[in-house]
Amino acid sequence: QVQLVESGGGLAQPGGSLRLSCAASGFTFSTYAMNWARQVPGKGLEWMSTIYPTGSTDYADSVKGRFTISRDNAKNTVYLQMNSLKPDDTGVYYCRQGVRRGQGTQVTVSP
Repeated sequence: QVQLVESGGGLAQPGGSLRLSCAASGFTFSTYAMNWARQVPGKGLEWMSTIYPTGSTDYADSVKGRFTISRDNAKNTVYLQMNSLKPDDTGVYYCRQGVRRGQGTQVTVSP
């Protein structure tokens, strides 16, 4: 059974940083691409970033240069380092494997 558990969200000031973690289980983690997505009230799920089994990465234009996705296959964990945070980054962040996602972690960026 696939399980994804996000953590690390919270309140940050504009310009600040947060590091999200997603602990995965129930599948061969190292062989899957992993994604981070964001949802804000009234909008659909917005893709943020992907890291592939090879370690290569992709980013949405809105976060490129500010967010960094990484993975630790020994720990079955994927991370999202978020720097230079903006109020528009506020939302619930989800770790995704295919169509599966965790419960999400709230990120709020506010003075």
